[in-house]
Amino acid sequence: MRRVLAFVYGVVSYAAFFGTFLYAAGFVGNLVVPKSLDSAPVGPLGTSLLINLGLLGLFAVQHSVMARPAFKRVWTRIVPEPIERSTYVLASSLALILLFWQWRPLGGVVWDVQDPVGRALLYAGFAFGWLLVLVTTFLINHFDLFGLRQVWLHLRGQEYRPLPFKTPALYRVVRHPLYVGWLFAFWATPTMTATHLLFAAVTTAYILVAIRFEERDLVDAHPEYAEYRKRVPMLVPVGRRNAEPDDPEPAVVSA
Repeated sequence: MRRVLAFVYGVVSYAAFFGTFLYAAGFVGNLVVPKSLDSAPVGPLGTSLLINLGLLGLFAVQHSVMARPAFKRVWTRIVPEPIERSTYVLASSLALILLFWQWRPLGGVVWDVQDPVGRALLYAGFAFGWLLVLVTTFLINHFDLFGLRQVWLHLRGQEYRPLPFKTPALYRVVRHPLYVGWLFAFWATPTMTATHLLFAAVTTAYILVAIRFEERDLVDAHPEYAEYRKRVPMLVPVGRRNAEPDDPEPAVVSA
């Protein structure tokens, strides 16, 4: 029964993630959802700014701290290991849902591209970013990344084994294609408001800081990553040395 409950918990956590992911696309792109990034301003500017920074900070702390190995070692004394990843996914979804709910638009326009071709290109970049994020999760192993593989193996009574090292497709071009997708999703917009700029700037800063922590953990866990980091650029595919045919393939895991 415990295995069944763990599996159900994992599925529910995944469903929460997927619904949040879809809402996030509408939230950032001001599409369909009832409340978006650029809804009508609410409340004093200073108060709204502080609330937004607090919401972004809360998500950043939750998302980074719960991903660190030291936290996991302590956390799994309370939360069973098979549902640790699902719990992380659920907590991230809840942090985002809180952000969507309490977000305070600021108003103001930084740029507004009126040229039809320019607008089309920026919307295409926005769509490309969200698609890249989703595709990249499958390159990593979508079901392991969001906890379904763990609860499925537990349901079948099988021991969880970490995924083998590999650098599939885009990971031979940049080390963090997942984050590249997020950057496109957050910055590609024909109408950049002050609200959107705040969101994009803070999330970009978070990504750059998160990469440092993530790569430090990867080097500690997988010595091969140090050589991979020398060979492949972080986010921009320039200055890359092509991997030799007989080079070992290190793993790349983005949280």
